[in-house]
Amino acid sequence: MHKSLVRFGVVIAASAALGGCGINSIPTSEETAKARWADVQNEYQRRSDLIPNLVATVKGYAAQESKVLIGVSEARARAGSVRLSGDDLTDPAKVQNYANAQNGLTVALSQLRPLQEQYPDLKSNANFLALQSQLEGTENRITIARRDYNSAVQSYNTTIRTFPAAVGAKIFYGAKPMVPFQATTPGAETAPSVSFGNAS
Repeated sequence: MHKSLVRFGVVIAASAALGGCGINSIPTSEETAKARWADVQNEYQRRSDLIPNLVATVKGYAAQESKVLIGVSEARARAGSVRLSGDDLTDPAKVQNYANAQNGLTVALSQLRPLQEQYPDLKSNANFLALQSQLEGTENRITIARRDYNSAVQSYNTTIRTFPAAVGAKIFYGAKPMVPFQATTPGAETAPSVSFGNAS
């Protein structure tokens, strides 16, 4: 009976020690950060899905502006070709490559704005107005998703660097810090202005 109590005490002590070493908090924080990253990717995909319709609508009014429209389509293709899984979030070069591709699309979309002055009838097109509203909403969602991801990364990185969780992070998981999402072009932290002004 005495040996059973000793074993039970050892199990309880070991569980408490492992719990104190972040044995559960580390994977929980990691999965939370990966889930927030999936939200970021989802919002970028939503933006990508809207672009063909936006380009087609603008093309009807500004067919000769093919350079701008082709630029948007090509930037969308480049952004779509760069993949970044949750397991890649500890690799700064891969995160930077993804950010560059998405920022390239942000810059390309900003080139649509001058078309408003040249084609004022465009801003009264119902399809265009609907797409414009969806795109603006998506840009706001992207901003929120990136903020939530960065917050989750900060929590994870803090967990794996502070005692006692740092012990478990190193011994059990070989945990590495995740890379926060950062703007790579001037003003990229602000959604691109594609409002084309108010409808007339």
